[in-house]
Amino acid sequence: MNENYVIPSQTRIGHVHLKVADLNRALEFYRDLLGFEVTMMYGSQAAFISAGGYHHHIGLNTWHSKGSPPASKDGVGLYHTAILYPTRKDLAIIYDRLRRAYYPLTGASNHGVSEALYLDDPDGNGVELYWDRPKELWPTNDKGSIDMFTKPLDMENLLQELI
Repeated sequence: MNENYVIPSQTRIGHVHLKVADLNRALEFYRDLLGFEVTMMYGSQAAFISAGGYHHHIGLNTWHSKGSPPASKDGVGLYHTAILYPTRKDLAIIYDRLRRAYYPLTGASNHGVSEALYLDDPDGNGVELYWDRPKELWPTNDKGSIDMFTKPLDMENLLQELI
């Protein structure tokens, strides 16, 4: 595994701030596995991380959650954070990285307009890693509206991007 992996600078998710139980464990996932860069530490209680040097795309904090149990699947809250990769090859690279780290996926889907990997962070927060197909390839119905669907993602075909 390439230990120098850095998430592509074109990746965009806006801004999300997550409550986590253990800041170091959260950094092991978001920084060490997904490749986000730390832009600032706020003592031992919070970290701000980004792709490409932006001030922060994700804030992680333990202000009200240190040592708390994982997020409930049946409660209200964030369904998932969606992280958009610039190319299919970038999605294949992160999939290969997750696979080699034996990090479990909760799903993998072809939505017609995009291909997505689903997983949970160490605190049970949902994470979607995806890339969008070019708009001209999006499926449409007979009225011209987008016709998204959910089918299994062909993982072996995705890994062909690495060859």
